[in-house]
Amino acid sequence: MALRYVERYATTRARLAGYLTRKLRERGWEGEAPADPAGVAERCAELGYVDDRAFAEARAASMGRRGLGARRVSQALRFAGIEEEDAAVVAPMVEADSRASALAFARRRRIGPFAREGGDPRMREKQVAAMVRAGHAPALARAIARMEPGEDPEALLDSN
Repeated sequence: MALRYVERYATTRARLAGYLTRKLRERGWEGEAPADPAGVAERCAELGYVDDRAFAEARAASMGRRGLGARRVSQALRFAGIEEEDAAVVAPMVEADSRASALAFARRRRIGPFAREGGDPRMREKQVAAMVRAGHAPALARAIARMEPGEDPEALLDSN
């Protein structure tokens, strides 16, 4: 079951162990020795079938391209069972791309320089709130939301 799962899905050790535990609970275990899902997940990691760091890098890059911020990325990695040492290796990459991912989010949601028309203050606050919920820093979200439609967003990348 473990090999079939890792061949089909990019996963982490924690997710693989959770999957195996769930399948054992559903189907039962008839072996002589007690089942060890965590041990099987560790063995798959030793053999190179599961790589938590590569999973974390790929997930962080994907989420950054979708416009999600550092806080959301770190929450997703924690939820996926990525250990702190692997998450710490990915964190600088996420931080370096934070402005670009914030602009990607703003472009997708038509915020600030990507808006069709200048927003009123209430709309701007809603846009800032949406960016903060997406994991971006409040100061960066405000800076982008304050930009006028058509303003060069690259100026924000160069200024910080």
